[in-house]
Amino acid sequence: MAKDTPDDKSSRDTHYATLRRQVRDAKRERGEIPTPQPQKRRKSNADWTPPPVAPDQVHLYGLHTVRAALDNPERKLIKLSATQNALVRLQIESVASLGFPVEMVTPQDLDKILGPEAIHQGVMLETRPLPVRRLEALKESPLLLVLDQVTDPHNVGAIMRSAVAFGAGAVITTMRHSPTESGVLAKSASGALEMIPYIQITNLSDALAELHKLGFFSIGLDSEGPQPMESTLTGDKIALVLGAEGKGLRQKTRDTVSALARLDMPGEIKSLNVSNAAAIALYATRQHLAK
Repeated sequence: MAKDTPDDKSSRDTHYATLRRQVRDAKRERGEIPTPQPQKRRKSNADWTPPPVAPDQVHLYGLHTVRAALDNPERKLIKLSATQNALVRLQIESVASLGFPVEMVTPQDLDKILGPEAIHQGVMLETRPLPVRRLEALKESPLLLVLDQVTDPHNVGAIMRSAVAFGAGAVITTMRHSPTESGVLAKSASGALEMIPYIQITNLSDALAELHKLGFFSIGLDSEGPQPMESTLTGDKIALVLGAEGKGLRQKTRDTVSALARLDMPGEIKSLNVSNAAAIALYATRQHLAK
């Protein structure tokens, strides 16, 4: 009889491990054995607090985010902290040519600054916030995106990516109840923060009135809007207005926009995550503007 090879033994062990797991899962479903409790987060994660950051500084992290910031001439850069591997992946051939300090670090060094849950990929960039933009600078753009108190930086970052993809001129939001420029926002935008103005205004109704004077037709998206969005699109300058998940557009915003409209969906679910709704609305608006 031929002896088992190492590959035969490994394959057999994998097969038996799969069978044991299937039997164990079946017993749990029948209630014969308890389902294990989820593991608690490490104490170091729960106890971690970020070190203070100066008001005029932002910590950006992640390869795409940092590379985009390095390529943005409007960024004022302070210091780059990176592992040797991250420098290679950023395609930085000469540290001296960057013109600002570069610190070689370990991933653990960055964990202490950014937190153990930040996916920093071995790189962090200290920088000044981007310059403040004004609404009047957007008068030549045919498409804008306006957010009414969308607070989740992950959603806003995803919206920025869609806005860049569909050629929007800016993402406009309020100073209150919306995320400021941060590492989380920039990481979620995956470089898009460097490619589109992120304008935070004091009063959304006043900002919409100013956009109307600049020739924009504003459309507020509402799941119970009186007409489909496609039939609402008009003119050659459009500002799409989206509200936060759950509460949607505030009443003052609903009263101020040029029109309210809904995204018609044939399925049983009639509302989407705000970032998904933004992508669909941007696509439909681009189709209209291309005509």
